[in-house]
Amino acid sequence: MLRVAALSVALRTLRTRWVTFLGSFVALSLGVALIAVLGLALASSSAAPGRAPERFAVAPVVVKGADTLRVPTSIGVRVQQLARPRAVPHEVVARLRKLGTVVQDRSFAVRARGGPDDMVGHPWSTAAFAPYRIDAGRAPRAAGEVVVSGGWARPGERVRTDRGTVLVVGNVTGRGFEHAVFYTDARAARLEPVSTQLVVDADAAAVRAAVRGGGSLAGGVRVLTGAGRRHADADPDRDGAALTAMNAMFGTAGGVTAFVSVFVVASAFAFSVAQRRREFGLLRTAGATPGQVRAMVVAEAFLVGVAASAAGCVLGGYGAPRLAAWVVEGGAAPAWFRIGGAVWPYGAAFATGPVVALCGVVAASWRAGRTGPVQALREASVDGRTMTRGRLLFGLGLLLTAVVSLALALLGDPGDLLHRKTYVSRPMLLITAVALLAPALVGPLVRLLARPAARSAGAVGMLVRENAAAGVRRTAAIAAPVLVTVALAGSLPGATATLDRARAAELRERTTAAFVVTPAGAAGFDAAALRRLREVPGTVVSATSSSAVYRLEDGVALVRDEARAADPGALAATTRLPVVAGRAGGLDDGSIVVNEEWRQHTPGQRVRVWLGDGTRRTLRIVAVMAAGTGGNGVYVTPRNAAGAPVDRVDVALVDGAGPGTVAAGLRAAVGPGGGQVRSGDQWVRAGRPETNGTTRTGILLVLGIALLYTGISVANTMVMATSDRERDLAVLRLAGATRWQVLRLVAAEALTVVAVGAVLGLLVAAADLTGMWAALELLSVRTTIALPWPALGTTVGACAVLAVVSSVVPAAVALRRGAVRSAGMRE
Repeated sequence: MLRVAALSVALRTLRTRWVTFLGSFVALSLGVALIAVLGLALASSSAAPGRAPERFAVAPVVVKGADTLRVPTSIGVRVQQLARPRAVPHEVVARLRKLGTVVQDRSFAVRARGGPDDMVGHPWSTAAFAPYRIDAGRAPRAAGEVVVSGGWARPGERVRTDRGTVLVVGNVTGRGFEHAVFYTDARAARLEPVSTQLVVDADAAAVRAAVRGGGSLAGGVRVLTGAGRRHADADPDRDGAALTAMNAMFGTAGGVTAFVSVFVVASAFAFSVAQRRREFGLLRTAGATPGQVRAMVVAEAFLVGVAASAAGCVLGGYGAPRLAAWVVEGGAAPAWFRIGGAVWPYGAAFATGPVVALCGVVAASWRAGRTGPVQALREASVDGRTMTRGRLLFGLGLLLTAVVSLALALLGDPGDLLHRKTYVSRPMLLITAVALLAPALVGPLVRLLARPAARSAGAVGMLVRENAAAGVRRTAAIAAPVLVTVALAGSLPGATATLDRARAAELRERTTAAFVVTPAGAAGFDAAALRRLREVPGTVVSATSSSAVYRLEDGVALVRDEARAADPGALAATTRLPVVAGRAGGLDDGSIVVNEEWRQHTPGQRVRVWLGDGTRRTLRIVAVMAAGTGGNGVYVTPRNAAGAPVDRVDVALVDGAGPGTVAAGLRAAVGPGGGQVRSGDQWVRAGRPETNGTTRTGILLVLGIALLYTGISVANTMVMATSDRERDLAVLRLAGATRWQVLRLVAAEALTVVAVGAVLGLLVAAADLTGMWAALELLSVRTTIALPWPALGTTVGACAVLAVVSSVVPAAVALRRGAVRSAGMRE
């Protein structure tokens, strides 16, 4: 009976006070819709569709050299992609030639004036395996002839490329997955001597037997047939990597949605209960028990949650395809990504509405049940006790937890604070703590912010200050969503901007070269170009290559570290390594320079590693670098990075050398189109690290969700608060205030409350970013905090406009009824 009665009263209350619950309904509907959208997106991105072979769609059998490092551990085989895949051993190739025709494949970057940016060169004999077919012209026959796909150059045209000037003799129809440039087989072999895969025209079983007959030499060599031939295409795992990034983005957005939903709904219900205390007092006077009042409030929340879930699921089904189109257009998802027909996200989203509503109403229902009968006689609108003991203790506990967890992270693993999962989730704890303590902070903060207005604006300024300070619950309810949005707008973009600034500072600190020369293509500088660069008078040249080193941590985790191969003597003249122990100048073919992230990082220790081509070595640590932001990597000698092309040449000036003369000599050495010569400062600016597109898209999605929720919450609370104060506004009119003065007062109060939320949010963001700054200092990175002022200004401005409109419009409507009528109206 108790439950039936509570449900009956709740239904009547919803019909009578529907305006009070409208904001909670809209917020919950939006939350359910977003959960449905994100759930559908996650379900659709759980697995990539089977990608068919592209370049080798009609090839009989593809034999691919070892391109993975496989290390057995106690929990299974650990696998990493090799930085430098191995060629198929010559002995194996010789055995395959006895079975049938063998065509060696080669791929290398090509840059041409007027051509696409991502062109790839291949031998002409591999064109038939896609298949590519001649549309115009003929096949290449001489070293200076090429066939291109896509028609960007026509037969008969001469084109300047980074591989020399070539004559286009034919066109093939583009296949959509690459922009190909086909050379003769002999010319392609000179441009790219290493072939890591080949096509064999023979029976697949015979090919496998021939590869197995190669013994240990054939370790890691794979024979690909059927759908497996896609592994011979460029970056065959790109779909999986894109899905992993998308899942992280949608998961983060879903977590923020749940957090903000509970936050906004709890705030709305708390304010609703505070407004209805006389109603609850009358129920208590009429004989209702505290349990019945609580049951009624919970029933109201449950009914709102169920109705919101139904509406939200409909909205989610409508919005999911549009989210998919947006992330594809923004480059955060592959072009094939579409929303599938999964059903479970709707069930999960529907359950979210009632659960979030009940979570949000728990504290409010307890407060409603404690309302005494004497509240029915209350006339004053001034809030009495604004902070319950439980709320105060819980808020202080969360604040202490945030501080202690930050201190433990700084003392234990400061690098963890730089990870995306950490800097996205950590502000939530601090936001919740400050929001819980907001009623205690609002009064002093309002008086501080409104003091100038109270002195300069006369009676209006004084009323703004006193009304906002007296209605602490109303002020805190409106300021809470503003606090959330401003804190997120400051913390998330601020974290990425601070990290980008720190990485740029590291790059600037390391670079002491007067000039940096980079090649035009991925093939790097050849031996002739390096010889010409070293012959430029007045210079010390340090040629470095990109590679990788692999290590086994704790016996189970195979970790890849980016490595640079360099001559230690020249490196010291052009680079300032952040060495904290040992001496980098002692680097030789039997040693390595590591960073503090390695478990073994004591000079003199010997470490077991695998080089970029999978070769196992035991090297001696000669120096240890600071961990920094995680991008310092390791340094080895060129012999320990066999096959890695030189992709950067740092140039220092000897005493007396003129920068202008050296720059001209360097440009002449690389030749037109052969590379780019920049000063050290120019190279640092050009190479300034930036947050990747997927992270930016995720942050925009999170901020968009927070801002939307803020708009709903602010509008709902402002409409409720202004409607509840209709008698107060009428009394002001009867006291002699003009309609314009009353509206200006309402607008000024709204702006004051937004300012309170903005200040609290800014303090949370600043505290959060200070923790990141402290972590960077401990990691030996000297930088400053980057607060995203444009994002903060836009967020605060949007909140201010919403608050003013949502308060002034209902106030203007109320004032049109007439002051006498409004002053005498009943609640």
